[in-house]
Amino acid sequence: MPKPLLRLLVALAALLAPVGLPAESHATGERHPAAAQLSIFYYPWYGTASADGAYTHWAQRGHLPPDDIAAGFYPARGVYSSSDANVLDTQMAEIARAGVGEVAVSWWGPGSLESGRLPLVAAAARAHGLAVAVHLEPYPGRSAESTRDDISALSALGIRTFYLYQPQDLPADDWAAMNARLAHVTVYAQTGLVGFARRGGFAGVYTYDLVTYPGSSFARICAAAHANGLLCAPSVGPGYDARRGSGDTRVKPRRDGATYDAMWRGAIAARADRVTITSYNEWHEGTQIEPAASVPRRGAYRYATYDGAYGLRGVAAETAYLDRTAYWAKAFADASLARILYGP
Repeated sequence: MPKPLLRLLVALAALLAPVGLPAESHATGERHPAAAQLSIFYYPWYGTASADGAYTHWAQRGHLPPDDIAAGFYPARGVYSSSDANVLDTQMAEIARAGVGEVAVSWWGPGSLESGRLPLVAAAARAHGLAVAVHLEPYPGRSAESTRDDISALSALGIRTFYLYQPQDLPADDWAAMNARLAHVTVYAQTGLVGFARRGGFAGVYTYDLVTYPGSSFARICAAAHANGLLCAPSVGPGYDARRGSGDTRVKPRRDGATYDAMWRGAIAARADRVTITSYNEWHEGTQIEPAASVPRRGAYRYATYDGAYGLRGVAAETAYLDRTAYWAKAFADASLARILYGP
């Protein structure tokens, strides 16, 4: 087959993949070759009364767990504690089976709950062959200097990749001074303004925000990143609904999985260097792909479900987005391999 025709067929297969059952279920346990280029944002901040003495995060905005939680969906495993080793083990196994190779753990500064739990999450992740990155959040008093100290300390735990959220809170020159003093780490800036990231001395950009940065924006962002010698790691996700979690009235519907597929297609078409996934378990914002309960009622409260995603219903739909992630992990690997073999 002529190379131009083969290249075209590979591209079409990646971009026009039909919505339906995934080519491979995450339950098969097969790892995909793109795993090292796929990262997922993970939140270790959940707590329960029995494990931690209080319902942490499930109860924000005045909600009353376990039936009433600060989320529009309800976890299939019920409200859980992120300090529970069995929960962490199961979650990391799910992420690995979905073809993802890196867990980016939300981190809110020295002494924070999330900082204290990072070693537990890292141990569970590495037990399943996952790399561990840190999502540097804008904790009170964060500065470029404090962030440099944070990265240096976290590097001692073997962490080499960092995602810096809301970098535009500070001038680009501050970040440039920080990055100039770092070695042997990769720091991505959460922004669609590639010029800012370049001036800040970052290695690349990621987008995280599914509402502000749809899949249709990825081609522009990645083209600009590559033209400026930066890596491009756009963020894909299933949708957004934070009305119960934070009160934000903006909604990005899941459209039975079509939203997730469109964002993946956008990332592949943009020739992304890696793909970041928003998110594994940000239940407050409704971006999670962690299994959600298929029964909408929990006491007097009604929750959304994944019913209808990719034609699945009931219990089969609970893992729909993890299954679909495995599908897109393979599509991303195929597209990346085609570029290596035949050029852009």
